[in-house]
Amino acid sequence: MTTLKIANLDGKPEIFHSIQGEGKNMGQPSVFIRTSLCNLHCIWCDTDYTWNWEKTRFTHVKDQDPTYKKYKMNEMIISLTLEEIYEEVAKSGCKNIVLTGGEPMMQLEELSSLMEFFNTKATNYFFEIETNGTLLPDATFEALVDQYNVSPKLANSNNPKKLREKPEAYQYFSKNEKAVFKFVIDSEEDLTEVLELCKTYQIPNQKVYLMPEGTNPEALQKKQQWLIEICKKYQFNYTDRLHVHIYGDKRGV
Repeated sequence: MTTLKIANLDGKPEIFHSIQGEGKNMGQPSVFIRTSLCNLHCIWCDTDYTWNWEKTRFTHVKDQDPTYKKYKMNEMIISLTLEEIYEEVAKSGCKNIVLTGGEPMMQLEELSSLMEFFNTKATNYFFEIETNGTLLPDATFEALVDQYNVSPKLANSNNPKKLREKPEAYQYFSKNEKAVFKFVIDSEEDLTEVLELCKTYQIPNQKVYLMPEGTNPEALQKKQQWLIEICKKYQFNYTDRLHVHIYGDKRGV
């Protein structure tokens, strides 16, 4: 029986009905399915409960907080069958499904099975996947997914370049009509890095979304004007973090 590892939110699987807060489909009602596990370990990650397990060596900005502890892996994962996930999603009646994480493509075969299962229930599901762009899909997954929201990690993530930048994956998504790229920008150095990546992998400017870094409305607003001018200059798209403005820095919304 196929099961997926889903993030645990207060004893329940983190599957929730909200709006897409970022990128191409910002503002669209969506159901989010947050998978557990990740192959990167961003120092500022806001979903560190999907990977920052006890006895690992990974660092996080919260390490300075004496109340912060690494997570017990077995406590932060809920395994659900395809039917159980479908039943939870179907409560909303929403057909736009966002597969997020962690890094959902670590469970590629299971997610393909999930999309196939959903398609037996209705023909108008739309599947977005939020990925860090380091893993390649197979032919089955490619045929099922409707949109890749590729969010490559930059040097500020504290991941070594050999882990965060996979040329074959960059080239694949750059040429894929289903893919858009979202970059989190905090400084001029980040922008320089993005411009170099776009040039190296020939990422079309119209596929690029720049988003300010920030976990509260004030931090986002400080960078808005500067980043919007950058988008105008390079013909990039600007995206905010709409859910942060509406709900704050909370899980499950």
